[in-house]
Amino acid sequence: MIEIGSTPTLSLVSTEGKSFDLKSNEGDKGVFVYFMRALSCAQCNAAVAKMAKGHDAFDKAGVRVVIAVPEDLASATAWKAKKALPFDVVVGQSGTAHEEVGLLRKVFGLLQQSGSILLDRDGVTRYAHVSTNPGASYNEAEVAGAIAQLA
Repeated sequence: MIEIGSTPTLSLVSTEGKSFDLKSNEGDKGVFVYFMRALSCAQCNAAVAKMAKGHDAFDKAGVRVVIAVPEDLASATAWKAKKALPFDVVVGQSGTAHEEVGLLRKVFGLLQQSGSILLDRDGVTRYAHVSTNPGASYNEAEVAGAIAQLA
């Protein structure tokens, strides 16, 4: 997983089919990237729904939310449209964004890890969380605390 203090560069593609560079897409204070285990993961979908309900808090804090999914672009695009999300949804350009940040496939390669990172306005990682248990993939209070620490 990406280390606190590191400056990751991820090769991402948005659901609009365009290259997505985190550095050129930061909010006023930074960007929060949530890595879903799978589009079919009920717990991950619940976490994204919670983020969408509270998206005004992210906006007020100046933090842009990006959802990274391990599936292909067509699946990600259909899922985003179905959920009517206010966030950017991205996939990896080659392989998955998950692989690029070190989120592994555990339990005999069957269970994709989920997690999240918070980058400050300079693209430096200020928060990182990894979970093999999808129910523990998003901790709203932890993320809010990390966002509060951004300069």
